[in-house]
Amino acid sequence: MELEIRDLFLKTFSCEIDSMEPISAHGSSRKYFRCYSQKITCLAAFGNDKKENIAFIDYAKQLFERGISVPKVYADNLEKGIYLIEDLGNTTLFDLIVLQQEGKFLTKDLKQIYYKVIEELPKIQINGGKNFDYSNAYPRKAFDKQSIAWDLNYFKYYFLKLSGIEYDEQDLENDFLVLTNFLLFADDKYFLFRDFQSRNIMVDSSKISFVDFQGGRKGALQYDLASLLYDAKANLSPEFREELLEKYLMELEKYLEFDKKEFKNLFYGFVYIRIMQAMGAYGFRGYFERKEHFLKSIPYVLDNLKWLEQNIKLNINIPTLKAIFKEMILSSKLREISTQKLKVTIKSFSFKKGYPYDLSGNGGGFVFDCRAINNPGRYPEFKFLTGKDQAVIDFLDKEKDAHTFFENALNMVNNSIYTYTKRNFTHLMVCFGCTGGQHRSVYFAEKLTKVLSQNVDIEIVLEHLEQNK
Repeated sequence: MELEIRDLFLKTFSCEIDSMEPISAHGSSRKYFRCYSQKITCLAAFGNDKKENIAFIDYAKQLFERGISVPKVYADNLEKGIYLIEDLGNTTLFDLIVLQQEGKFLTKDLKQIYYKVIEELPKIQINGGKNFDYSNAYPRKAFDKQSIAWDLNYFKYYFLKLSGIEYDEQDLENDFLVLTNFLLFADDKYFLFRDFQSRNIMVDSSKISFVDFQGGRKGALQYDLASLLYDAKANLSPEFREELLEKYLMELEKYLEFDKKEFKNLFYGFVYIRIMQAMGAYGFRGYFERKEHFLKSIPYVLDNLKWLEQNIKLNINIPTLKAIFKEMILSSKLREISTQKLKVTIKSFSFKKGYPYDLSGNGGGFVFDCRAINNPGRYPEFKFLTGKDQAVIDFLDKEKDAHTFFENALNMVNNSIYTYTKRNFTHLMVCFGCTGGQHRSVYFAEKLTKVLSQNVDIEIVLEHLEQNK
């Protein structure tokens, strides 16, 4: 894959990549790399789903041509699943939300950014959606009855079935039908971004840009607004959400005439389905893909549901859904699921066999290279021992470089543990590599595990990749 990216980069920009670094894809299965050269810096993306890749490239070009701030597509090799796009920086709206929650970013500045996003949203939906070609839509061209059914079943099978809440399935299906018919009253000829939330909004100085729109389709205006205002981990206050709703309605008046009362009535129906779709995603990502950090969003969703149940009355009769929401709000099990400790996975490995793979969805963590430390494996008496044997431990304990190396690594890991715990992250991976994965890497992994085991606020998983074969 790296060779293919380098080849496409060379053909596109007539220069070679000086360096590449992986960057987080959050919940996506795609892989992203930042590619540096003296001429240009861009992002390279790799994805296995050809239809999704085609949708992204096609949508990016169409939106870009309509003046929407999305990444420019430089080149693609769809047969290899790679494409090169404009680098929009590292900072998402969600990053700024976290900084604001930690007191490191001014609330008034965050509000100004939200105002700009609200100003851009109807431009995307109306100008962006004008004469839009949905031929390459993925997976569907419209947010229609079928799309709604997929979202509702996503919620039912990947979240509700796992929650322990009992319900009558036919009664629930009856309520699903009532809600579906209600949502289908909305005007649905606009561009629906689909996942319009804080992680997909890039902020670079005063410029706001948008990514991850390949699931877009024709649909109602209310859906994307619901996605933004009820973005679970953004944890917006009810007052600010209402302020943003009113600001959006004022912006929308610049583009078309509409009935505000009818819009708001339908809006909260879309809030409910967006919340259910998100909970399905949290269940699927958290339980089945074992990316447990998705479960951290559940308490925020429950708080949003509680506010809705106390303050919003839909003009439809969905008693089974209402009863389910009430049980979810009161469920201690659902809140406990999301309060697990930070899991620190510590691994030893051999550089000859390649880097360890992170299954948590966090994208990896620290990789410490132990090969500069004196190697016990070079001495006959240690050749068939490992870093868990006392003779090897005694040997490395006497090495001054080993002490300095460990103290530096420990300080870095402790700083991340402090920040990760404060920000409710769920996973951190720490890897120690040496030539054969037998002596030095095992020694340092064992030593770090022993020290970190004194921290009762974290869970530790130790794995020696060359020992456990």
